[in-house]
Amino acid sequence: MVVAASRLTAAHLAAGDRLRFVQHQGVGWQDTVAWQEVAARGIPLATTPQGTTVPVAEMALLMTLAALRRLPHADAELRRGAWHVNALRPVSRNLAGRVVGYVGFGRIGQATAARFAAFDTTGLYFDPITRLSAEDATRLRVRRAETLQTLLAEAEIVSLHLPLTLQTQHILDAAAIRCMRPGSVLVNTARGGLVDEAALAAALRDGHLLAAALDVFEEEPPSPGHPLLALPNVVLTPHISAGTRDAFEEKLSAAFGNVADFFAGRPARNLVALPALA
Repeated sequence: MVVAASRLTAAHLAAGDRLRFVQHQGVGWQDTVAWQEVAARGIPLATTPQGTTVPVAEMALLMTLAALRRLPHADAELRRGAWHVNALRPVSRNLAGRVVGYVGFGRIGQATAARFAAFDTTGLYFDPITRLSAEDATRLRVRRAETLQTLLAEAEIVSLHLPLTLQTQHILDAAAIRCMRPGSVLVNTARGGLVDEAALAAALRDGHLLAAALDVFEEEPPSPGHPLLALPNVVLTPHISAGTRDAFEEKLSAAFGNVADFFAGRPARNLVALPALA
């Protein structure tokens, strides 16, 4: 079974009585696979990290620039005949010189930092597992934050790079959002459930946050009446960060190559160590 855009449910698994192997075409298995059933049946689950790093890192940079410059709002207004040549000056900001905070600093977080560094940013990262060498920290122009609160208080741009788990659900809740530096920007290309969206909308409406850029949502697609859809200081895209033709070719080549290896008796790559069931 290859898991792609649709969730692999317990009903799917129950129907697959000859199922021997599950290959996820991405990496976010925690909220897209009924993994308890997979684990209970002893079925191997593999992910496909190949192909996602570059497009997601590029998307985080793209969305940050668009949020800082209110690009979607300016585009939409121009299309309806409004010429805001001066109106956005008070709220539009440069990226150069900003302090970027990376929440989660694995392969995608580090690739994102490399791209931001080229725009003359500095940064800090919070990750309980990752600790960069001094050489890598200098190269990426970042330093390690000991706590999430430290990062939120200092960063002018906060970029999320975490999986969605029970521990990370609403890691940016109402209290954490209010800990963010006034006038800062939130960028989420990871998982929608990391953020309390109602609290985020409130912080954007009252001016605590300058802007937000979201490629992911708690419920996908968001409902037509979702409060974030009506705000001019939000950049919204439909979970497309890793969705480039280049990424798709690389991911599918790796995913089906892994399936072929498994059924040929060769070691499968990127197997998930599923949590033990009580």
